Amino acid sequence: MKIRVAAQATTVVLFALVMGVFWGTWFSLSRTMDQLSGETFIAVGHQMIQNLGVPMAVLLPLALLSALVTLVLLWPARTAAFWWLAAGFALMVAALVITLAVEVPIDNQIETWTAATLPGDWRSIQSRWELWHTIRTFASIAAVVAATISAVVAPRPSQPPTTKAVPPGRAVAGDRSA
Repeated sequence: MKIRVAAQATTVVLFALVMGVFWGTWFSLSRTMDQLSGETFIAVGHQMIQNLGVPMAVLLPLALLSALVTLVLLWPARTAAFWWLAAGFALMVAALVITLAVEVPIDNQIETWTAATLPGDWRSIQSRWELWHTIRTFASIAAVVAATISAVVAPRPSQPPTTKAVPPGRAVAGDRSA
């Protein structure tokens, strides 16, 4: 029980850290990238890629690994907690697929650009990156919500509760308050 709770808590925290990176860049910068000059866009883009590339290459797989371990721990009972976390896991996998299939290839292009070599269609490339970043951000938010619900839903008891009628004024066995 304690291992499962620790695994669920770890997964929620790691999912939240991943989501925080996506949300932070979307909320603070990405929504205004289309207003930057080409030179500023390249400078900011290069810095973001440098700052986030390696940490996210570790953090996102670690979050997914934590979720997999937690899913294995939840598997035997297959309660609502399992299914909520499975949904969160699928959403975070979707964020990873978007990252690897769309965002990283665009980032790799941006890394080669300079103010002198900025392609004529850089705004459309930036818009495509932004669209997919928005989808990825909201998928990760939904993943955190699902993982959090998974951690707080009441687990199904292994045995149905037993209730015994106790006459008024009589103590229940083991109750030391009487």
